Amino acid sequence: MRVLLVDDEAPARRKLRRLLDSAPDLVVVGEAGDGVAAVEAIRKLRPQVVFLDVRMPELDGFGVIAEIGAERMPRVVFVTAYDEYAVRAFEVQAFDYLLKPVTPSRFQAALARLRSDPERAPPGALTDRLTALLRQVAPAPPYLERLLVEENGRGVLLSLDRVDLIEAARNYLCLRSEGTTYVLRHTLGAL
Repeated sequence: MRVLLVDDEAPARRKLRRLLDSAPDLVVVGEAGDGVAAVEAIRKLRPQVVFLDVRMPELDGFGVIAEIGAERMPRVVFVTAYDEYAVRAFEVQAFDYLLKPVTPSRFQAALARLRSDPERAPPGALTDRLTALLRQVAPAPPYLERLLVEENGRGVLLSLDRVDLIEAARNYLCLRSEGTTYVLRHTLGAL
């Protein structure tokens, strides 16, 4: 299967790519760092599966689906740190929904489902998947608790309890935590 990775955080794309390395029947045909680039890549590369982040600058994951059109959209596996989008993801017929940090076992389960369902699942299966997901997903916290940051070349979740200071620098944020500074491509308003 031809796969496109879409996430505005490079560490998250690298982690997905590493997880996909164990799947020789899936080939990554491209990556996109934002929604606008994702739309262009989907139209140009014609992937069969898109691993799609929900929150991205300019055009979010749902905007990508709206731009392409749900009926022409390849199978979508949402990959996001925000579980509050689960219901909306299934409303737009997402194939699966992975919460960050993605565990290898949960990722393998999503791949097994992709392999066993070469076409879109029948409409009743969507309701079954939504019901099962809602049983598994805990209610969203009332505020943001952690952020994905890059540390030593890999993505880690930084608990906001450990953050001493957040500075805005145009489209970037500098997070200071226990003597270390992390830089994120987000605005303070988006955070």
